[in-house]
Order: sequence, then C-alpha cells, then structure tokens
Amino acid sequence: MRRNKRYSRRSFLRKFAAMSAIGIGAVPAVLNSKVFGISPRKTTPVSPNDRIRIATIGMGIIGFVDTKTALLVPGVEFVAAADLYDGRLVHTKEVFGDDVITTRDYEEILARPDIDVVILSTPDHWHAKLSIAAMKAGKHVYCEKPMIQHLEDGPRVIKVSGQTKRIFQVGSQYVSSIIYDKAKELYESGAIGKLNMIEAVYNRNSSIGAWQYSIPPDASPETIDWDRFLGDAPKRQFDAMRFFRWRNYWDYGTGVAGDLYVHLFSGIHHVLTSKGPNQIVTKGGLRFWIDGRDVPDVMLGLLEYPETDNHPAFTLSLQTNFADGSGGGSHFRFVGSDGVMTIDWEGVSVSRNPRRRPSEEEVIDGYNSVRTFSEATQEKFAREYREKYPTPERLDMGERREYKAPEGYDDRYDHFANFFNSIRNGDPVEEDASFGYRAAAPAVICNMSYLDNRIYEWDPDKMKLKS
Repeated sequence: MRRNKRYSRRSFLRKFAAMSAIGIGAVPAVLNSKVFGISPRKTTPVSPNDRIRIATIGMGIIGFVDTKTALLVPGVEFVAAADLYDGRLVHTKEVFGDDVITTRDYEEILARPDIDVVILSTPDHWHAKLSIAAMKAGKHVYCEKPMIQHLEDGPRVIKVSGQTKRIFQVGSQYVSSIIYDKAKELYESGAIGKLNMIEAVYNRNSSIGAWQYSIPPDASPETIDWDRFLGDAPKRQFDAMRFFRWRNYWDYGTGVAGDLYVHLFSGIHHVLTSKGPNQIVTKGGLRFWIDGRDVPDVMLGLLEYPETDNHPAFTLSLQTNFADGSGGGSHFRFVGSDGVMTIDWEGVSVSRNPRRRPSEEEVIDGYNSVRTFSEATQEKFAREYREKYPTPERLDMGERREYKAPEGYDDRYDHFANFFNSIRNGDPVEEDASFGYRAAAPAVICNMSYLDNRIYEWDPDKMKLKS
C-alpha cells in the first residue's frame, strides 16, 4: 500500500499537540523531522528506473538554490540548464559538473526527451509563458513564485495544467512546511479563539535586501542574450542593471508584493484553508532607493477576507519597508479573541491571554461607568454583583507555547520532496495552479491598487475581478 505522506504528517501533528502543553518558562517543543523522513542526511535509495531528470531555466540566485535543493531528494538527476548570461552557464558546470548540458535557448531544454521536470527560476515576466510551453512539451513544472506577472495569465496556466495533466507546482514552500502545518493545526484547534486580524511585517535595511544585486564586470551584449531576456517586455537598449536587478522594474518583476507578499498569501491560505481576500487596497512609494528603479520600496496593504466555513471575516495588514532604520525584521501574527499565534523562520508560538470576568473591585471602584451612578445605585449594583459572582475568578496570567522545527530544517526541501512524490505516486500536489493563482492574484492586485490609487474588489471563489 502506498504511504499517504499528508496523512502521516497530520497524524503526527495531532499526536504531538496532545503531548506538548507547555507553559511559560518551559522548554520549547520540537517538531521531529525523523517522523516525516525529511532530513537530507536520511535519504533512501531509488530504483534507476524511477529516477527523475530535471533541468533548470534561469540559473540566478534562486535557480542555484532550487537546483541544489532538488538534488538532495533521492532519485533526482540534473541534466541541463538554460540561462541568458554566459557566466552563469560556466558556473553551472563548475558547481554541478561538465556533464550538465548548458544553453541560452530554453527551447532546446523543452525539446529534450530525457528531461522529465523543468524548474523555472526566471524573471517574473517569463513565468506564465514558460510554464505553458513546458507543460505543452510534456514536462512537469516547478515554477517559482509568483505564478504570473499579469492577472490575465492565471486562467491560461490553470487551463493548460488541466489539459496536459502535467504535475505543476508553484515554488512557495510555506505550504509544505511542518511549521505551517503546525500553525494550521493550532488554528483549527481554537488556540487563539476567533480570528479577527492578521499582521505581517517584512522590513529590510540593506542594499542586497533592496535588490541591489552585484553586476559582473564582463556584462555586455556579447555575454548576455538581451533580446531574449526582454521577451514580450517593452523593447529597450541593453542595460546590465535591468538584467541583473530585474526585480526593480515593473517590466520584468512584480515588486514587493510579488516577491514577498505572495509567500504570506500562500502561508495564510494554507493555515486557514482560505481562497483569498475580496477587497484590496495598497499605498506606498519610492522613498529611499532612488537608483533608477520604478517599483516602490515602501508598501502598506490592507485586505479584507470574507467569512467562510473555514474562517471568520478578518483584516490582513501587510507592511514592507526597504529602508527600515531599526535594522529591518519581520513578524507574522494571527490575532484572535483569546490569543496570538506568531510564525517565524524557526517555528510557531501561541500566546494566550483570554479575557476574564472583572473582579468586584474593578467593577465597583475601578475606571468604570458604575462610579457615575448614584451611591444608592452603586450599592445595589455591588450587592447584586456579589450574589451573581460569589467566588472570585482565578486570575490567569497568560500562557505561551512554542513549537520549534529541528535545527537545519528546510521547507524548500519538503516542497520539492512533495513535488517529486506527486510525479512518482500521483499524490495531490501541494500548490497547484489554482492555489498558486489565488496567492499570486492578490499580490498582483496589490500592485494594481498602488498604481491606480484605488480599491479593488476580487472574487476569491471565481478568481475574477468584480466589475
């Protein structure tokens, strides 16, 4: 019988929750990776007939990270890579060996019958086009987030994914994380009471954090295929800064929202089993990094989520500042009536401070409207209160529980392992095209709201803008 990976993970988390009621000052609980078999150091052999051959299109920062992570999963072989800068193709062979085939032309990759999977780590304006081309060529696709650059591309990717029956997964790894699985279980158990708000802050204060990536000294029209890079983007003269810092420009990227907010949307939708917001507005501007970019370096978003069977209506607050003088930092807080659940890189914690009945002293003598009543009414009120509540309620000083992932845990590895399991076993993919679109669309609409200075209404069920 084939092992149901999702069931085993959920079962462990349920058992783990029952064992780990930890109060203030206690040792944090640890999510045990061995239960899931996720540690790269604990790999198992795979039959040569069951090997999966991959190629990566786009060997930039994330292209190298994704490729290295994918190769940690048993039974994965790196066959070929495409990139438009010759230096990256040279470095691909330096890192992965001379046997890896390298090319500037992605069509050579798609035409090869010995490639099963294509990892897409290109600039955003190529994501939808390459995803569709790869699936039509018979390849399974791991597409880095965001799935699309423009709203209208989402339905096309979803349609082709269904038609070709290829396994398609978006690379926003929170949906495969044991940390977010634990957060989902805690939320569903009522750990924070009734959800009313989610607050996400993702600030930075460094040049690299603000996408000022280094430009190699040999960058030129001879070493870079500039025309192919532009693709369907507006035609421009060669500009190495636009090539290597493409996130800074609307022509090729999706700004703060597409790079950062899309991860948060993915995590929220996974934890809450949500389809997304129905109202979106963002503000911001280019405040500090005046370096030629045209995307904002400060963005604030407010999104309203409607009530569903899985969660009440709530407000989502998003903040990013690329010139945060405090040094930057991030937090991701689910705020409820009885507590707050905080998610970070290492784990999830719940702080509970449920409301209690006020004491007689607080009611009668405290800062309360009772003090404005007549003395006779105050005495009557106090007498009735004592009769109704003869025993003082125990003061609850609050409770904190922490759940830590094992040292070195990598949810990106989990995401690739789940993707390859789907290819081998037919298991449901963690983040299919519809899920990916429901995360990418709010991010794109955040940009639309910023640029158009208006509120947008979105139908998360039909995945369409409301007229």
